[in-house]
Amino acid sequence: MKRHVFMLGLVGGILVTVLQWSEYRFLVIDHSVEIYAALVAAVFSGLGIWLGLRLTGKRQVTVVKEVPVAATAGTAFAPDERKRDDLRITRRELEILGLVAEGLSNREIAGRLFVSENTVKTHCSRAFDKLGARRRTEAVQLGKNLGLLP
Repeated sequence: MKRHVFMLGLVGGILVTVLQWSEYRFLVIDHSVEIYAALVAAVFSGLGIWLGLRLTGKRQVTVVKEVPVAATAGTAFAPDERKRDDLRITRRELEILGLVAEGLSNREIAGRLFVSENTVKTHCSRAFDKLGARRRTEAVQLGKNLGLLP
């Protein structure tokens, strides 16, 4: 009985050794290029993911928050009359300056007020001179700073 067990154990060990050797031969020798290519691909994939996470860092999050503005309910904007008188800007020049602040062109202002374009140009240039402005945007900004425009 001991002899049968020993022989079966020895044959089993030899069989396992042959199977392991054939598996090794099949994997390493016959498919070595594929195995090495897969290992290189896995290493570079891991390196690429790690490097990508390292270089990009954390994304910045932009938070948009609406802030309520204290409304002046029921009170409309009133231009500073004293400042207007000090600068000697007429009501019509101030009206045209307000339309310039809305972004209207000379032709659009003329159409809205039923006057000619030359009249609008004249009023604009006089208002610009009185404010000391050279451009439309500068005149609008000065008008807002002086309390003439909303």
